[in-house]
Amino acid sequence: MVAEVLQEMDTFSVPFEAMASQCEVRVGARGQDHARRLAQAAIDEVRRIEAKYSRYRDDAIVARINALSGHDWVELDTETEALIAYAQTLYHSSEGKFDITSGVLRQAWDFRNQRVPLPDELARSLSLIGWYRVERAGGRIRLPLPGMELDFGGFGKEYAADRAANCMAERGARHGYVNLGGDLHVIGPQPDGSAWQIGIQDPRDPGRIIASIPVRRGALATSGDYERFFEHEGRRYCHILDPGSGYPVAYWRSVSVLAPLAIAAGSHATIAMLKQEEGLAFLEQSGLAYLAIDSEGRMHSRDAGQ
Repeated sequence: MVAEVLQEMDTFSVPFEAMASQCEVRVGARGQDHARRLAQAAIDEVRRIEAKYSRYRDDAIVARINALSGHDWVELDTETEALIAYAQTLYHSSEGKFDITSGVLRQAWDFRNQRVPLPDELARSLSLIGWYRVERAGGRIRLPLPGMELDFGGFGKEYAADRAANCMAERGARHGYVNLGGDLHVIGPQPDGSAWQIGIQDPRDPGRIIASIPVRRGALATSGDYERFFEHEGRRYCHILDPGSGYPVAYWRSVSVLAPLAIAAGSHATIAMLKQEEGLAFLEQSGLAYLAIDSEGRMHSRDAGQ
């Protein structure tokens, strides 16, 4: 009988950029070559989803739907139809706050030049918002008003994290995570069985970690007013925009949610931000673990298993 010598499992990190974010795949593997193969499968899947759903690519299906707004129907493949159905679920569960037609508000808000839009500019964008207007039938979709748009940015990155992690798991990965700009899907614990310690950034001090959350499996996502913002006349304007008023939310500094899937964690965090004062009740009702910091810096939390 020949004894087989097994190489000890180590943890490898593979950084990359995608979806306008600094990203990382961390995976337990028996050697660097094995780790790179696993990580590359995840990275390829992130790239595929980015190419398919980015609003910045003319060949993406989202761009095709938007380009035909006010005119023709667009056939949907199974994956896109499922994401559209999920968006509709979010719209209803958030009482209209999570609306993937609200991306047109970015035309009014200029965060690069730090300019608050004029009322008529905001009114033009608001007139094009409303998921209830979207027409769907027989695996097809149509935006009835010229200038209407769909934007998957509210859950696209989290969906990619879930799919990428699944690709690694299908190839045998049992330890590691996919981190897309702070939205993570954890496949399993560290090779020694211990949890990954995921740091939560102080929304007012980028160099400070205010909490460390142990995660062995599942997903963690954060939504906050510090990711893209500017200050004008003493007021902070962040990129999370209320589809009803057109103005940025202001009640929460950040909301982090732990859930089985990143798409669920991210959606709950964003809806809580959008619900503002009612966000805490929404998080409590969800039953998910969370850490939220309000505009006064007060921390609110619910631990896993409570």
